[in-house]
Amino acid sequence: MKRTLTAAALCGTFALAQAGGFSLSSPEIKAGGTIAKSFEFDGFGCSGDNKSPALKWSGAPAGTKSYAVTVYDPDAPTGSGWWHWIVIDIPAGTSALAAGAGAVDGKALPPGATQMRIDYGVHGWGGVCPPPGAKPHHYRFTVYALKVDKLDVPPDATAALTGYMINGNALAKASFTATYGRPSAK
Repeated sequence: MKRTLTAAALCGTFALAQAGGFSLSSPEIKAGGTIAKSFEFDGFGCSGDNKSPALKWSGAPAGTKSYAVTVYDPDAPTGSGWWHWIVIDIPAGTSALAAGAGAVDGKALPPGATQMRIDYGVHGWGGVCPPPGAKPHHYRFTVYALKVDKLDVPPDATAALTGYMINGNALAKASFTATYGRPSAK
């Protein structure tokens, strides 16, 4: 008997629906609102505080063993978007990340949580920094409820590999989107 494996069988199901009671919010960034300059990157022509926002979530499904948090800009002019923050292995008993938890030293993260390399090349928060004069970019903040205690990824994993493993182990996700733009350069 010949078996044919489809891409879905090899990869698992990646089309997660927003779970009914699972929600994500920030006391500093309103869903559908505009992101403040304090969350802007400090570099590449941007001059913000490069501070990660506070995030909180609730209503994770039964069986959640850990969480992952990502911040992604699908509008970045790269052909593949831009990863601004990836935190994995957040313990199941955690329901929030404090403002500034994305510092590269990771000291404000819950014990056991790990920041992965983002598109700025660091393991930490990399603030918003769209090109000057571009339409405001959309920044998608997402928390994933995972079925494993720890993701099996090397410390130097790319954002794509980490995202693959997050999605392959996700029970549910909750997201919100906010925007940010910069005026044209003078």
